[in-house]
Amino acid sequence: MKIEVIGAGSFGLALARLLGLAGHEVSLWARSAAQRDELRTTRQCQAYLPGIVLPPKVSIADTPAGEADLAVLAVPSHAMRGVLESLPLKPGGIRLSVAKGIEVDTLQRMSEVIAACAPGGPVVALSGPSHAEEVGRDLPASLVAASADTAAAEAVQEAFRGPSMRVYTSDDVVGVELGGALKNVIAIAAGACEGLGLGDNAKAALVTRGLAEISRLGVACGADPLTFAGLSGMGDLIATCWSGHSRNRAVGEAVAKGETLDQILGRTTMVAEGVRTTRSAVALAQRAGVEMPICESVYEVLFNGAPPAVALAKLMMRESKPERA
Repeated sequence: MKIEVIGAGSFGLALARLLGLAGHEVSLWARSAAQRDELRTTRQCQAYLPGIVLPPKVSIADTPAGEADLAVLAVPSHAMRGVLESLPLKPGGIRLSVAKGIEVDTLQRMSEVIAACAPGGPVVALSGPSHAEEVGRDLPASLVAASADTAAAEAVQEAFRGPSMRVYTSDDVVGVELGGALKNVIAIAAGACEGLGLGDNAKAALVTRGLAEISRLGVACGADPLTFAGLSGMGDLIATCWSGHSRNRAVGEAVAKGETLDQILGRTTMVAEGVRTTRSAVALAQRAGVEMPICESVYEVLFNGAPPAVALAKLMMRESKPERA
């Protein structure tokens, strides 16, 4: 399969390497000319994934040709629309989103943005527990490829198939995308638990109730509730809330220790999707009439300056109710 990977952040690099090792002809595009030069010269990127070397099957493109059977869209969710409006994609080719976010202005999921901006080919969403630092080192991972087009999802499944990657298919695009996006917000809250030193009991409770929030909103948006018990729901949530690789967890931990959001975002080139998704999640919940107190608390801490300890106290003192209310 002829494949283009659009975006050379940590996940784009890891997936390009994985696909190249699987025997595909892969063209990788990075927005930065300096990064493209570095990748051609050293075959790796020190800023995003140091020590992970691209195989010979991966070439570096100055401009995507728009001729690939599979276009892997590995750009941040807030940049997806602009990239699609400026770059060509092959008519009939598969558009694969690996971004985990919800557009702030439109509240559209990435598959909806892609369908609107780059029509003419099936759209697939790939999600699940998959830190680039581990995928790039060939550590085992399992993901879900979701699409209304079964053949397209199966083509993605086969393209990524290998000794360190197993992909399942699903037709629940809504559930797979919302699980991947919303878990980043809960991971910020989990990081705040770590930063405040609240212990394992508090963190386990928060993550469990976070999954309940994600499921409630997902079902209100038309998702299958069982999807949230799978890889793109609970699986990704566990990885993001506990892993030392998690940028979203790191944001929450830093905020709890007294750093401002501007300070945190100013010292890294990495994207923590959960920061923007917090805005989207709260707006989407309000539109759907769904209560999401943890996401709302994260919003108050990040954007309204609420002290994390105060936000926690408000969560704990909410009105008592049955667990499955």
